[in-house]
Amino acid sequence: VLVATTEPDGTPDVAPKHLAMPVSWENWFGFVCHPDHGTYRNALRTGVFTVGYPSPTMLLEASLAAAPRESDGSKPTLDMLHFIPATAVAGHLIEGCRLHLECELHDTVEGLGHNVLLLGKVVAVHASAKLVRRINKDEHDALAESPLLAYIHPGRVATIDETQAFPYHLMFKR
Repeated sequence: VLVATTEPDGTPDVAPKHLAMPVSWENWFGFVCHPDHGTYRNALRTGVFTVGYPSPTMLLEASLAAAPRESDGSKPTLDMLHFIPATAVAGHLIEGCRLHLECELHDTVEGLGHNVLLLGKVVAVHASAKLVRRINKDEHDALAESPLLAYIHPGRVATIDETQAFPYHLMFKR
C-alpha cells in the first residue's frame, strides 16, 4: 500500500508499506514504520494518515514513493504523483489508487524491534466501482477485471488476477 501523511509545510509525503493490513473485523488498519521516517513523525504530529491501494499499472509510482530524501529533506520523486484532498481527514489521497482509506491515528505499538505499529481508525473509504462487491457478480470476475498489485518479500511484485474459493469447513465461524 501507499501511506500518505502531511509534512509540516502542508505538502504530501508518501511511502510504500508492505507490512500493512486491516487489524480487526471492524474499521481498523495498521502499518509498520520506523520512528526515524517522516511517515511516522507526520502521523504522530497530525493524528491522521491515508492509505492507497495502487493498481499494478502504478508500480513505477510505488517505486518512486520509496526513493530516499535529498540532503535538504525534499523528495522530488513525489512530483510524479498526483493528489486529491481527503474528505474526512486533513490529508491527501493518491490519484489512481483503486481503494483509499482515511484514518485517524488511534495508537502505536512499540517494542517491535526497531519498528512501531501504527493503528488507525478508518473514518472514510473510497473505492473504484469495479472493486465494490455485487450480489450478481462473482468476486473472481471482479478480480480478473481489476487485478491487485502484491509485494512479495524480498523485492518482488505480483499481479493477482485469479482466485479460488477457500474450502471452509462446514462448521467454520469467525
